[in-house]
Amino acid sequence: MEISTISSKFQVVIPRKIREQYDLKPGQKLAFIPYKGTLRVVIVPTMEEARGILKGMNTDNIREEEDEER
Repeated sequence: MEISTISSKFQVVIPRKIREQYDLKPGQKLAFIPYKGTLRVVIVPTMEEARGILKGMNTDNIREEEDEER
């Protein structure tokens, strides 16, 4: 487990071990997601990395079409 401290400007340094483990680079985006009293940090993929991520998804019951009928 790695620990970091929030600065007076509310900035957090990601420890080197974590940066190297996840190959984090300057400019990458991170999402902060509150979940059951915790804070999850998730790496946001670039558009290129996300391409095809939903391949094979079942689209038979799309909510937007149901909403349009109302």
